[in-house]
Amino acid sequence: MMEKLVGRGQKKRLHSNDEPRRSPRKKIKAETDEMIKEEDGDASGEFSRPIPWKKIEAEGLDCDYALLFSKEEADTLFQQLEEELVYSTGEQAQVQVFGKVYNIPRKQATYGDAGVTYTYSGVTRVASPWTPTLRNIRDKVTNTTGRIFNFVLINRYKDGRDHMGEHRDDERELDPLWPIASVSLGATRDFIFRHRDARGKQSNRRIQPVKLELANGSLLLMNPPTNSMWYHSLPIRKKVIRPRINLTFRRIKLINEPKS
Repeated sequence: MMEKLVGRGQKKRLHSNDEPRRSPRKKIKAETDEMIKEEDGDASGEFSRPIPWKKIEAEGLDCDYALLFSKEEADTLFQQLEEELVYSTGEQAQVQVFGKVYNIPRKQATYGDAGVTYTYSGVTRVASPWTPTLRNIRDKVTNTTGRIFNFVLINRYKDGRDHMGEHRDDERELDPLWPIASVSLGATRDFIFRHRDARGKQSNRRIQPVKLELANGSLLLMNPPTNSMWYHSLPIRKKVIRPRINLTFRRIKLINEPKS
């Protein structure tokens, strides 16, 4: 059975043998022995936490999830991005998989600091300058997490038929010690993690996938070593009719940059 982090407004018990809680918390459900737990919203841990965070953990998986923006803020940001963003076309809107070229099943754009490039699936993408709205979102993410990001990959899904296949973000340009910060605006979509040793019919381990619902205005922080151990995907959901914009903020290593 697949683990699931329940979405906005749902309240479910974690484990009956949980230790007594120091203060009231929202509750989430874990359907296997691997942990999905929630942490207090006070400032503690490796970065300041001014908003309530849910901790998501499994073998080699370490994520933090929170609602970064209210619905009103998220809706406003979505509309601003609809006016500001310019999406890739032509070869920049394609990927190479095992030597074959495919059109990306969604719209895509890249923005970031001057001179930053990112190569994946056989295509090198040059970052366009930050727009005002992207800069505001980036700064909010940085202030919340204590991490600085120099690049954002943006995917726009027109409805539930647009999707993202199972993959890992393991390109050489990415700083392996840095988290990837994923901001979701628009329609809520399922997001599935699958352990690298539990994929396909020939997999040698039985590790349950982890399923999340990424809500409007949410932030998912994928901490190391998550991207080296787990694949992730955004599957087709035909009943979803609203669009969604997802922004994944990353730290790209620069030439001659000191090791972090």
